[in-house]
Amino acid sequence: MLKYTAIIGLSLITSACAYREAGQPIDGAYFGSANANNTAVLSGDRSYQIQLAKRFAQDVPNTINFDFDSARLDGAARLVLDQQADWIKQFPEVRFRVYGHTDAVGSQRYNKALGLRRARAAVNYLVSHGISRQRLEAVASFGETQPLVLTDQRERRNRRTVTEVSGFVAARVNELDGKYAQIIYRDYVQSAVVPTTLTREQFLQNAE
Repeated sequence: MLKYTAIIGLSLITSACAYREAGQPIDGAYFGSANANNTAVLSGDRSYQIQLAKRFAQDVPNTINFDFDSARLDGAARLVLDQQADWIKQFPEVRFRVYGHTDAVGSQRYNKALGLRRARAAVNYLVSHGISRQRLEAVASFGETQPLVLTDQRERRNRRTVTEVSGFVAARVNELDGKYAQIIYRDYVQSAVVPTTLTREQFLQNAE
């Protein structure tokens, strides 16, 4: 009888495992698969690149603007690049590309060169703040061909550079330590935090 009871109990446990327990993630494709995820990242899985690109654009401003016919970084541009540099330093495995743009005033040839000068100015600033030049590219300039505002007049919003995630640095296996998950699933973690309006003093009083 004891033998049969054990068999029945084991069957019940096995059946229960087939059902999803409360609190389990609905999609287990990413959670709990660290080795598979790391392998995918190291092989250049584009889905991780897209996720990081979205997170970068959400966490920091990815665009700076310029005065007319200028590649000089003003104070506002430097503040944005400082934020970009801080973010980039957290992820030594990620590469970035800076795209230069202009408004439509001037010839296409001149504007293409101006856009590239702007991209290089942004890259040089990031390098001066501790980012490896090997991780930054200023190889593409769209010149006047991708305006944010459709006009043939001077338009500051069109005179810009845009910094984007472009991929992963090769042969950095030892540095892959879960930082991608920290970024990609940050919202998932923060969703479990209960908001509070207590001040620090009130919190300490309640804890006593």
